Amino acid sequence: MSATVSPARIARSRATLEIKSYFRERDSLIFSFLFPIIMLGIFAVAFGGEDVGQDSGAPVDFAQYFLPGMVASGIMLVSFQTLAISLAVERDDGTLKRLRGTPMPAVSYFLGKVGMILVVGLSQIALLLAVAALAFGVELPAEPAKWLTFAWCYVLGTAGGAVLGIAYSSLPRSAKSASAVVVGPLIILQFISGVFFVFSDLPSWLQNVASVFPLKWLAQGMRSVFLPDGFEDLEVSGSWQHGPTALILSLWLIAGLVICVRTFRWQRTGEG
Repeated sequence: MSATVSPARIARSRATLEIKSYFRERDSLIFSFLFPIIMLGIFAVAFGGEDVGQDSGAPVDFAQYFLPGMVASGIMLVSFQTLAISLAVERDDGTLKRLRGTPMPAVSYFLGKVGMILVVGLSQIALLLAVAALAFGVELPAEPAKWLTFAWCYVLGTAGGAVLGIAYSSLPRSAKSASAVVVGPLIILQFISGVFFVFSDLPSWLQNVASVFPLKWLAQGMRSVFLPDGFEDLEVSGSWQHGPTALILSLWLIAGLVICVRTFRWQRTGEG
């Protein structure tokens, strides 16, 4: 009977299991799901009386300015961080090795992970936008073109974050070190990629370093969605750079796929 079950059906069942498991993990909910909302609330309360973008002609308050960064950060937390840590843990405790010995196709396992990320990611963003609009008065875009930009940024950012998370999961030596190895570098990227600070205010050398990584481009793409058009002139390049954003996010997606194929392991190093 197992031979008649399609990989797609197995992937759907696996995705359902992954979603249930994710929402049962309080640590994942706090650091991946609620973290952007908490940070947005902190910025909104701490800098509520100040505006950003006086030279744009249409300044906005801190809550609206940092919303795009929180959206981009949330995407990376749900995709990259969640997969990098969970796969490292599953490899260390033998879960991956046992799953590899079952009839379940490998593609179904990874599609189940991707399905979980899509559901959790969209739920997280929906809640973040609802809190921003209802609690902090952030105006959400009404133009279809902006939501189209949001869609391709979300797809490329989530897909890239997922494959990079799978690739990065081979780096931690054990489950105990996974959180430190994954979370530490990601926090640094958040600080230099325009998530917690106005990107154009950072030193030029930090801007150049951040431009190598996908989070900077994802945050810039989200700024083009949630900020007024006048803010385009305040970018370092004077443009939203949609073309380079799509290109660099796509290149990271391809690079992540190549690294995954070459380095992913179903069991700990040294096991036969």
